[in-house]
Amino acid sequence: MSSKVVTIVGGHGQIALRLAKLLSPTHKVISIIRTPTQIPDIQNVNSTPLILSLETDPVSKFTEVFKNSAVVVFSAGSGGKGGIERTKAVDYEGALKVFDAIEGVEREEKPRLVLVSSIDIRGDPDKFPDHYTDEDVVTSKTFYATLGEYFRLKYEADKNLARRTSFKWTIIRPGLLTNEPGTGKGLVGRTPLKSVSRDDVAHLLALLVDKPEAADMVVEFVNGGDTSIEQALNGAIKSGQFTGWRE
Repeated sequence: MSSKVVTIVGGHGQIALRLAKLLSPTHKVISIIRTPTQIPDIQNVNSTPLILSLETDPVSKFTEVFKNSAVVVFSAGSGGKGGIERTKAVDYEGALKVFDAIEGVEREEKPRLVLVSSIDIRGDPDKFPDHYTDEDVVTSKTFYATLGEYFRLKYEADKNLARRTSFKWTIIRPGLLTNEPGTGKGLVGRTPLKSVSRDDVAHLLALLVDKPEAADMVVEFVNGGDTSIEQALNGAIKSGQFTGWRE
């Protein structure tokens, strides 16, 4: 694999720190963070810290950073915390700011984007995917009862991204995040509503940095099964059934 410049938006997040540690031996990693107090944690994973705010800095500043990036990973998010205004500012408006910034990069091949979204987001909360079990339906209703507005904003950001054609993108929708040790195994594609280790999400993202063939994919990701994460990802890519936007 050739060395790339990879910029992580939301660089101090738990997944982002794990990802930077995985990528830094082979790639140059830039981690966008909010405050100077986060710098030591970024340096500890051998990434270059850069202070920018999704909420207050203009698109042009992000474009300037992205102009030398091969891949941008959007791993920022409010996690449904801080009220609806901050959720909108980070998970929706912040995401669109990054999309606009990538579009503003003036080179023939713009940076590729890998977006970390969320499992179980969809346009109609009352319409359940065909592959959901009865247990999944109950779980989904619980999710939407507590995080409905967060899910709506994440969905709208995903939908906006899917309309963009000037750069390549991949959307990953991980399950309920845990801090359990990574298993190295998982389900990629259309999955049940299960949990997934942050270690394993970082593992999947690290693989995607070097898989441009995963462009235009929207996949869910949870722990389970006996297949390695790389094999599961390769299978999803090969099948072609997860290519393109779906409601």
